[in-house]
Amino acid sequence: MRILYVINSLDGGGGALPLPHIIGVMRAEGHDVHVVALMERDGRARPLLDAQAIPYEVIGGPKRRYVETAWRLDRIIRARRPDLIWTSFTHATITGQLLGALRRIPVVSWQHNAWLKPINARILRLTAGLTRHWVVDSGAVQTFGEETLGLDPARISIWPLFMADPGTVAAASPASPVFRLGSLGRLHRNKGYDVLVRAVAHLNSQSPDVGQRLSVHLAGEGPERPALEALVHELGVPNIHFEGFTTEPMAFLAGLHGYVQPSHHEGLCIAAHQALAAGLPVIASPVGEMARSVTASNGGILVPYGDVQELAVALERFVRDPLAAADMGRAARIWTLREYSVENFKARGRAALRAAERLLRR
Repeated sequence: MRILYVINSLDGGGGALPLPHIIGVMRAEGHDVHVVALMERDGRARPLLDAQAIPYEVIGGPKRRYVETAWRLDRIIRARRPDLIWTSFTHATITGQLLGALRRIPVVSWQHNAWLKPINARILRLTAGLTRHWVVDSGAVQTFGEETLGLDPARISIWPLFMADPGTVAAASPASPVFRLGSLGRLHRNKGYDVLVRAVAHLNSQSPDVGQRLSVHLAGEGPERPALEALVHELGVPNIHFEGFTTEPMAFLAGLHGYVQPSHHEGLCIAAHQALAAGLPVIASPVGEMARSVTASNGGILVPYGDVQELAVALERFVRDPLAAADMGRAARIWTLREYSVENFKARGRAALRAAERLLRR
């Protein structure tokens, strides 16, 4: 098939960074793939595509231009005449759905998140039938798609975006008196890092001896960084450090003793699963697939989103008993390497592609 892969942008978010692995499976099955991004954001996925010689183009600027980018994408569709349009994220999906209907080209769409803004959910409920087959990145997102968007389960494939590399270096043993806790993610309000700052401030205040043995590291950039830095300064939290965007997430994780993901909503959440694969105990909100992956038997603790005191209790638990936390991390690594193996990633991708191929045969 000639696949036109349409995505919102090539930024450093979870939907763009796995593109080389996704397109690698498509290419291995003999398909020709061309990527089109509707917006120009931070472009941090560009080097990954360049390294794999994956052709792509960006047709928009830093802000959304619905009509302009739709017109440009239509020109590309008419010039390239793809067999299939494969979309990723809401803006790209709605644009691709409408142009696919106009040009009579079948559309396959990703749904990455188990949450949508109300306006986006209403629109996608109306346009869902324009996508001939849906690909979701987890069982939690499939449930969301069926219940919220009214998707037919017979038209859904599950293809997790995360592939656990057995060669990943395991995280450091907690030999140091300081427990290094970290998080990977865009500094956006949806990630709940303001809750984390308040929880660390609470812990420092209520148990200063524990706070002195905790060091929190946030690896990421985003629009909330100034507000978060201001909150850290306001509350006087010296043990939170902003590391900026990292191009080596697994190396960052290898230097930690624990991981935290206090998000408001997620789909699969690649970063949390990378932490599990690195052998880190994880504290997370029970949202998206994390509600199923981050369990006591899989090396995790779930804390309701926004609960500052409960999050502080979970942090204190790790710091007071780092050896128990390390045992949790080892269990997490064993489970994650099995569940999200390279073989499973490729098999699920091939199954999604078979479903797409059946659309063309019909």
